[in-house]
Amino acid sequence: MISAERSQSQSPRSPSAAAAAGAPFLSISVTDPVKMGTGVQSYISYRVITKTNLPEFEGPEKIVIRRYSDFEWLHDRLVEKYKGFFIPPLPEKNAVEKFRFSKEFIELRRQALDLFINRIASHPELKQSEDFRIFLQADEEKMDRARSFETGIFKKPADFIQMFKSRVSDVVLGKEKPVEESTPEYEKLKHYIFELENHLAEAQKQAFRLVKRHRELGQSLADFGKAIKLLGACEGDSLEKVFSEVGSRSEMLSIKLQREADNLLFNFEEPLKDYVRAVQSIKTTMLDRANAFRQHFDLDQERKYKELNLEKLKFMNPEKFSESEMEFNELKAASEEATKRFEHIVSVMNGELARFQEQKTADIGLAFHEFAKGQAKLAKDIADAWRSVLPKLEACSMS
Repeated sequence: MISAERSQSQSPRSPSAAAAAGAPFLSISVTDPVKMGTGVQSYISYRVITKTNLPEFEGPEKIVIRRYSDFEWLHDRLVEKYKGFFIPPLPEKNAVEKFRFSKEFIELRRQALDLFINRIASHPELKQSEDFRIFLQADEEKMDRARSFETGIFKKPADFIQMFKSRVSDVVLGKEKPVEESTPEYEKLKHYIFELENHLAEAQKQAFRLVKRHRELGQSLADFGKAIKLLGACEGDSLEKVFSEVGSRSEMLSIKLQREADNLLFNFEEPLKDYVRAVQSIKTTMLDRANAFRQHFDLDQERKYKELNLEKLKFMNPEKFSESEMEFNELKAASEEATKRFEHIVSVMNGELARFQEQKTADIGLAFHEFAKGQAKLAKDIADAWRSVLPKLEACSMS
């Protein structure tokens, strides 16, 4: 089962206490995953339950049905509209077909979607999004209309990535000179983010191996317990009773290992995997920043060039001066706007990085606390189980 501690640490979850105190609250739960449709058209739907006393919402409680593509729509809208912000990540869209509707996969995805939506709800800016309120309150028909109405040049972050790849290709082929922000602070940030991604990915990989090892050891203990019971039945007399008890202890420990494997998966490996996704989301924001810097730089360079030409025209060709001056003023306005966009992204990212660091420390700290607590309890249970049969095994060996 999912740790209640983890849910509370990452979600605004106490509506009754907040309501009693008269404080504003927004509590959201993603629950009740249900398989819909058949064959390749099948998908999982979720009940999204919103409880709030905020005046901008339609009422104190709202329940809507959403599927993964609805969450994806909200994510992409936030990416498009909130440049510079670290948009919470979604779980991966694609899954191996035979695992897509397994109980474990469905619960992992439900947990990740719940975390995604509550991170938005706890963000001071993102929670004010009109798209967020539509997602939480619109009926299915209105939600479908909202999803079909796309604005802006790009529909998805993947389009940004494709554009970035195209620009990289242009640079490699010599079609364009690379222009990148290169302040010491930003270089330090880029180094940190790429290092963090690598180390988190490695930690998650090893956590996955721990989960697998616990399950394998649990299965081995179950098989060992059955074999020892059969051996005892074959021997008879006092050995049968002792071996039966050893077998029972093995089977009991097998169950505990399987439970601890589930605990590791949901409360240790998955939080690490979630932060790998979060860092990838930050890299998308960094790409927005890089694009904004290029636009700011290019327009500023063009403005300087036009300004020099304008000075020449003033004396050499006064008839064209007026027309060129108008074009220059438009370019200057566009350049200033591009500079403002870039500076806004930089400012927002600085605040977002501080929030990210604070939340990461709390979440990763809790994940490792859950890991150590689970391992300590498991070790104690294993030691107690084997210690309990030692006197009987010793008596057998002495007889």
